[in-house]
Amino acid sequence: MKTSAPAFFIGGGGFVVLDSLIQNHWLAMHHRHLNHQRFTLAAIDDVISRGRWNDWAKLRQAALADASLLKKIEQVCRPRVACPYAQRYHFWMNYAEAHRTDA
Repeated sequence: MKTSAPAFFIGGGGFVVLDSLIQNHWLAMHHRHLNHQRFTLAAIDDVISRGRWNDWAKLRQAALADASLLKKIEQVCRPRVACPYAQRYHFWMNYAEAHRTDA
């Protein structure tokens, strides 16, 4: 049986054929928290936990431009720094504390 829609592998040996509407929606999906310009707490958490160098550079530039972002970074990091293995959060907590001007 031939179909014009692409097949996507689903575990267990089965295939599911998606129509073009679903396929186009799947291909155009954006990251759940980073599809806007503002850095929400969830977006900051995503950048810190999953971000790469360029993402971190954007967060740093935004924090330098808007000092209120440093408080948000601290708010995101504070619960995680109790874990010695959460090194990304330790880094950003220290960065935010060092660059705050209201201390």
